[in-house]
Amino acid sequence: MATSNDFRNGMALNLDGKLVTIVDFQHVKPGKGGAFVRSKLKDVVTGAVVEKTWRGGEKVEEVRLEKTPMQFLYREGDFFHVMHQETFDQITLPEELFGDQALFLKENEVLVVLLHGEKPVTVEIPNFVELEVTATEPGFKGNTAQGATKPATLETGAVVQVPLFVNSGEILKIDTRKKAYVERVKR
Repeated sequence: MATSNDFRNGMALNLDGKLVTIVDFQHVKPGKGGAFVRSKLKDVVTGAVVEKTWRGGEKVEEVRLEKTPMQFLYREGDFFHVMHQETFDQITLPEELFGDQALFLKENEVLVVLLHGEKPVTVEIPNFVELEVTATEPGFKGNTAQGATKPATLETGAVVQVPLFVNSGEILKIDTRKKAYVERVKR
């Protein structure tokens, strides 16, 4: 058990059965009355941010979350098979842990699995990945005055908007958070 006086950014808590991390906090000592702590908490699973005020010294259950690097091996239906980088243990993760990020995940990619004890809570894939364009319409010369874009299908099946000069077979750097094209990769 910890108290609100022990808060620090990144600390994980069990709040009403939900795992949350502290994004920001501020100790407040008003001129009249007792001290309190204002905090912004992020739900580990959903990513929702809520604000909560705590009395000074209020007890709270601290939780230990472990970030574990794992290698994505393959997908089988709605399940993803990953391997621990150090112990080589293989585990199966449900698709719900990945969300939309699964569209940008290719085999042998290293990702981070957040574990609460032995239970996987969420998955973080790299912020930037390099993927090959498998299909896109050809761009037309002179059609770039307004920074026009076109859809391109990537090797993982994801579709992103790319500039007109991008062709099939090119390798692109993709921002997985924004689900957007960043630049062409020269090889």
